[in-house]
Amino acid sequence: MTRLPGHRMSAPREPRHAPVLAAEVLDRLGPRPGETWVDCTVGGGGHSLLIADRVGASGRLVGLDQDPTMLDLARPRLDAAGARVTLVHANFDQLAGVLENLGIDAVDGVLADLGFASDQMDAGARGLSFREDGPLDMRLDPTAGATAADLVNAMSEAALADVFFEFGEERHSRRVARKVVERRATRPFATTADFAAVVRSCVPRSGGIDPATRVFQALRIAVNDELGALDRLLAALPKLVRPGGRAGVISFHSLEDRRVKQAFRGPPWEPVTKKPVEAGDEELARNPRSRSAKLRVARRT
Repeated sequence: MTRLPGHRMSAPREPRHAPVLAAEVLDRLGPRPGETWVDCTVGGGGHSLLIADRVGASGRLVGLDQDPTMLDLARPRLDAAGARVTLVHANFDQLAGVLENLGIDAVDGVLADLGFASDQMDAGARGLSFREDGPLDMRLDPTAGATAADLVNAMSEAALADVFFEFGEERHSRRVARKVVERRATRPFATTADFAAVVRSCVPRSGGIDPATRVFQALRIAVNDELGALDRLLAALPKLVRPGGRAGVISFHSLEDRRVKQAFRGPPWEPVTKKPVEAGDEELARNPRSRSAKLRVARRT
């Protein structure tokens, strides 16, 4: 297994995250012995381990994640995998360059789970969730880029409103942006709890959804350029997956799912799933976070 050059490995522990739609991924994607596969989002290593065991000792798995702490977390369980495994610290929109560096011309299959591991969401220090107070960070790669605090403390009111509306589909985006700009004039935002409180003060509660949910989603997408990265991955896949190979994407909100549906709609792809595959009652009861997961799979013609 390839280790990250110069990266100090943290103490191993068992990941808390359970891979969503695990049985459905194996059934629709159908990894076979001897094949070469890519898990674009290793996370806790759950999907990677399932695929590696299917391709076996004669196969190979390349695993990417932009979060080096998740690679450290997944590495111990993947050390015992049945296939040759190479882990790389990279975002999935860099897949073409990663495969070129490894001397791989094309692969038999690719999986990208666009969700976040419970280990990331539950870590207050990452600032990905308003349920745990922590620094207003939100970077999936904590080693690079601007934080969420950098954006909300510097962007114009109009730009913030656009982010909240386009990436979060927040109907009260202009009201939130105005309130954010007013507040930061007296005290910059630094924590998730502080920012969430300001959002809640101007977004009415609707049903059981926390009023801060859509704005937090929008800000996280902007910080990590998530939709741009997905567009770049989808554009690159036809050249990276060999004919007969399969590609699968698990999305968690409509902005992602629409892009995947459009990309897999026509040549060079043949849909394997006519409709997105969703979690069944048993998985929903066991893992409530799977309720938004949608798997789409296509075969390269």
